[in-house]
Order: sequence, then structure tokens, then C-alpha cells
Amino acid sequence: MNDIIVHAEAVLGCGFVADKYLEPGENEYRLRDAQQDKALDGYRPLSHLDVEILIKNGNRSSDWSKIRVRDPFDATLVRNSEFAGLVRIGRLERVVLEHHDMMIPAGITNSRIISCDIGDECAIHACNYLAHYIVGDRCLLLNNDEIHATDHAKWGNGIVKEGESEDVRVWMDIMNEAGGRSVLPFDGMLCADAYLWAKRRDDSVLMERFKEMTQATFEYRRGEYGVIGSGSVLKSNHIIKDTRIGECAYIKGANKLKNLTINSSEAERTQIGEGVELVNGIVGYGCRVFYGCKAVRFVMGTNAALKYGARLIHSVLGDNSTVSCCEILNNLIYPAHEQHHNTSFLIAAIVRGQSNMAAGATIGSNHNSRANDGEIDAGRGFWPGLSTSVKHSSRFASYCLLAKGDYRFELDVPFPFALVADDASRDRLEIMPAYWWMYNMYALLRNEAKFLARDKRQSRGQNIEFSPFAPDIAEEAFRSLELLERFVGLAWYRRAGGAQAVVEGSDEDALRVKGRELLVGPREDVDCLEVFAEGVENSRRRVVVQKPRRAYKAYRHLLRWYALRVIIAYFAERPETTFQDASDVLSGPRVVEWENLGGQLAPREKVEALIADIRSGVVNGWEETHAEYARLWSEYPLDKAQHAWATLCALLEVEALDEQALSREVSRFMETTRFIEEQVYLTRRKDYSNEFRKATFRGEEEMRAVLGSPETNSFIRQTHAAMERWRARADALLERLAT
Repeated sequence: MNDIIVHAEAVLGCGFVADKYLEPGENEYRLRDAQQDKALDGYRPLSHLDVEILIKNGNRSSDWSKIRVRDPFDATLVRNSEFAGLVRIGRLERVVLEHHDMMIPAGITNSRIISCDIGDECAIHACNYLAHYIVGDRCLLLNNDEIHATDHAKWGNGIVKEGESEDVRVWMDIMNEAGGRSVLPFDGMLCADAYLWAKRRDDSVLMERFKEMTQATFEYRRGEYGVIGSGSVLKSNHIIKDTRIGECAYIKGANKLKNLTINSSEAERTQIGEGVELVNGIVGYGCRVFYGCKAVRFVMGTNAALKYGARLIHSVLGDNSTVSCCEILNNLIYPAHEQHHNTSFLIAAIVRGQSNMAAGATIGSNHNSRANDGEIDAGRGFWPGLSTSVKHSSRFASYCLLAKGDYRFELDVPFPFALVADDASRDRLEIMPAYWWMYNMYALLRNEAKFLARDKRQSRGQNIEFSPFAPDIAEEAFRSLELLERFVGLAWYRRAGGAQAVVEGSDEDALRVKGRELLVGPREDVDCLEVFAEGVENSRRRVVVQKPRRAYKAYRHLLRWYALRVIIAYFAERPETTFQDASDVLSGPRVVEWENLGGQLAPREKVEALIADIRSGVVNGWEETHAEYARLWSEYPLDKAQHAWATLCALLEVEALDEQALSREVSRFMETTRFIEEQVYLTRRKDYSNEFRKATFRGEEEMRAVLGSPETNSFIRQTHAAMERWRARADALLERLAT
């Protein structure tokens, strides 16, 4: 009989929670009553006149005594509907709700309501099955086939209810297809939570603590009702089951929404559109999901979007991210990720934010082994180019730009801001370190401004460092300086004496000393060398480092820019601070190990201390963990300033910074602001001087009318204003240092 069970009519709307799950003196409404935000004594039974009007208007109920209402209650606004179980109806008057130019009268018509609480002035029309839900005030529910909750609903959280077996718990297999990094989704999950959980798999005690914390965060007992927040609009949806919906949400034409928490508020309204299917997940505040998208076992952060058939499966998508058309499987993606176009594909990866996937990019879709447990680890600003194919397992430093190509071998690119290209004609890999600083300044600075401008979040659970000039990437740059010294030194030994000389000169210190001597010396001494990188590609072919001398100077230049920018800002925010005060606070060893916690940076030592507190129970629960993230963020400006001070000392090769040295560096900083301003202009001007780009226009004037000009470009103007502000701050600091 297809699992169909026949009951007496009197059962409808009753026995939501089985007796075996009720304590003595409890009834099935104990959690429902606790969820109500209105005083229960404000409801009254139906009057005889109310019942007479309701029956006359084609309504029916197996027991009219179970319907409660709040005054004023106009019974004539309820027509052709069926009620079962305990139903509470809020204030109901002759008012009209308007939404997007639709005018819908308040009332309940042509609907079946089973054991629900209906808020004030709601419009519920043609809802075929609405069961076990608490509907907020002034909600509009129109033409919905099925909206109901079960007694064991989990709302997308990875928990089990009383009486359930462990095998019903929902896990997400992020970062690895084989499930070795599985985490439990939960309402409020941040990328930082998923990162710590997925990366610390060798710590069995911590893994068990995270599981316990998740289970303890949510109601274990059966009988919670579904919630539709006040001001929400649900129309023309097919199936909505075990889904908790926040305030002011707009859900229209969805195919299936099951086992979800959909967060929404008046300030950050979530919208879900036509043809969408979402199962087993969490939708953050202010999200948009439209046009045939599918998501299964997922978490979406705040202000994230899925569009045009996008697929999100076993993945965490960070705040301020947009995925359109393409497919994402088994990923942890930090905030500010952009992925568009129908052929993009990303699988089994951690992408650390501020990233962009170009059309046709297939990252991790192919394997170099029979196993399906490979991984991609991409730093901030990852940007694979058109039709790029990258194999498992690969790792990339921050702001790696991959030129179009089929990268046949695993990669480990340690250089930040690098351009990576596969030269198929010569069968070699080419890397240009510091490419963004040397040739792509417009895009580099615009990225930082773009991410800040797109951050529309009102509720900022996850704090984010958007600047590429930050301690984590600065340490990558320091490591790159060491590698360039080594690779150039090795190239010199190889050219000077062949293989034997390389062996004799293979001492690490000797290689770096020789490399540094060459990199700061005459250009021709390096230009004559063919510099190869080791450990970058899993192949026997050559990996060529392009323009190593320029890259070396560029890394030092951008490190100075980072350090001085932070130090000048530190003084600007503290008008009374003297040089000696700053030196006392900021001096110390450079912290070289940093963790990127979902977009938030913190010294690794502090993260390890937090982990220890979670393991021991000093930090107990996700709410306390998130409070610790906030504490680390409050300490980050000082941590960053101390790192910047130590960075400048390292560049100057001094143990302690004096006022004269700082003054000289601040003066050089003024020159750097002009250099950046000029480079932003020049890298953008190339687009306007391209003869092929001009070919589609009748002349210069039409081109300017359509594209504008470098002089009128808004970001170039914005950069000029920003550099003026930095120069003003630097001038002010120079005056303070001179007194």
C-alpha cells in the first residue's frame, strides 16, 4: 500500500509528539507554546456567532473548540478552509497587504490549516496543506502546495533528536570527496568553524568536542514547530518541509525546500526564487537563490548568492560570495568568492577568499591517481584564467593568477601575486613572481576596494581582512625572497661550474648569500642566468622563474608599502603617541606564522591557545568560540602593527628602529604613493590604447562615449584621492617625528 496508513479523522492535528517522548505532565504543545512570542491568555474560544459564520462560509473543522482567536477577529474573512487540531489565529481585520504591487486582502481562504499559530493580519490563500507551523504577523502565503514540519525536524542542523539513531545525522564532506574532512552543518556556522573542524582531523578530542558543541547548541527534544517570520511572503511554492524561515523572507516558485534554516531579517532580507531546490542546509542572512539552483548539504554565509542553475553540494560558501551557472562540490570557500559561467567547476578544495573563477575553469575535476581524495588549497585572491584545468593535489600562494592552460601536473606555487603559465610549445612551466605589483596594479588595488564596497552585511559574524597587504601575505613575500635568493644562487653555480659546482655550493646559506648578492647587483648579472624553481611542479620538466631580479625588488617594495601603511595608520589613530611610545609597544620579534580563520587573520600561537581552550572545555560551545574570534579580531590591529614594525626592521636589517630611519622610510613611502598612483593609471590606460579594442568603434569619440577615458575612470580618481590621504598622513607623521 505504498506506506499509506489509514487513521480516523479525529487523529488529524493531534499526537504530534508520541507519548513516549513526553515527560509526566507535559503535552505535545510544550515546545510550541515556548516558541510563541504572544501571551497565550490573549486568545479566546470562538463564539457561537463566529462558528455560525465560519460554517456558512464553507469552512469545516472536526472540533471547533480547538480554534482560538485574538480580537478583533472578523470571521467573514475566513472562507472555504479546513481546520484540524489546535489552531490559534491572531488579529484579523479588513486590511489589504501589498507586496511588489500585488494587493492581497488579509484572511484565510481555500486552505487546510493543521495545528498552527497564525499571526496578526495574515493573508493565507490557497495553501493546500499548512501544518505545525508558527506564522508571524503580516505574512502573505499564497498558492502553496505543502508547508509542514515533523516532530523530529532539525532545521538543517547536523544533530539527532531523541530516539533517533546516529545514521540519520547529516554531515558535509567539505574539502575532500572521500569524507575524511566531514563537518556538521549548523545555524550560525562560520567559515572559521568549518576550517578548524576540517583541518584538525588528527586531534580526535577536538573532533568530539566540536560534535558535542553542535549537538548541545540546538533543541534535542521532539516537538518544535516550524517558523515563518513576520513580514515573510511565500507564494507558488511546491514543497516546504522542516524549514525554519526568518523575518521578511521572500520565497516564490520554489520546487522543494527541506530540512533548512533560512535566515532573514528586515535589514537583510533573503530571497529564494523559481525552480530552486534546497535540502539539508543553512541559508544566511540577505542571501539570494534564484532560477533553478540546487543545493544539498550546504551552508551559505551572509549576503551570498546562487543564480542561474548553480549547484552547491557538500560545501560551505562564505559571506559576500556569488556563484552563477556553475557547479561546486565538496568545498570550503571563504568570503568574497566569485564564480560565474556555465562551464566553471570546482571540487574538493579550500579557497581562502577574494577569489574569482573564470569561464571554463575546471579546478580539481581531474585526478593524477585512481583515488578520489585529492585536494586543492588556494590562498587569498586565487584567479584561474579562462578554460584553466588544475589537477589534484595542488597548492597556491595568495593572489596567484593562472593563465589559460591545461596544467597536467600537481602544482605547489609558493609565490604570492604570481602569474603562472603553461608554455606548451616549449613544454615548461613559467612563473613570474610579484606580477600583480609589477604589471597589474589597477586590478590589485581595485580588488581591495571592490571587496569592501560589496560587503553589505549588517550582521557580521565573520570578520574579514580584505587587504592584500596584510601579515599572512607579507610572510609569503618573505618566503619568496628566500626562494628567489636560493634559486638565483643555484642558477649561478650551475652556470659557473656545472653539476659539480652545484653540489659543492649546495649549502643553503651559501646559495642564498650568492643569490642575494646577484639580485641586488647589476641587472646583467642576473639577466644572463636561466633560473629554475624546484618543488613547484610534480614533473621532470623545467619550471622557469621569469624576471627574478625585478620580482625580488617588487617584493621588497610591496613589503615596505605594507609596513609603512600600517605604521602610519597606527600613529594617525593615536595623535598623542610618541615614537618612543610606539617603539615600546610595537618592538619585538616578527610573528611569522599566521592562520586565516575564514577570512580573519590571527597569529597561529593565539589560534593554538584557542584550540587548547576548546579541547579542555574552558571555551564551551559555538557561541563562546565565536566570542573568542571577536576577541582575536579586536587584538588584530595591534598584532598587525607589531608585525609591520618587525617587517620594517627586517627589511632594514636592524634589530631596533630609530626615529631617523623611520623618517627616511616615511619619505620613501610618499614616493611609493606616487608610484602606485602612476601604475594604476598606466595599467588601466593600456585598455584605451589597444588598437584592436578601438576597432569596434567608428572613432575616438564614440569609444570615449561608450568606455569613458582613463582620466574619468572612477577608480583612478578614487586611487588619487586615497594616495592624497596617505600623503597627508605621512606628512603629519613626519612633522611629529621632527619635533
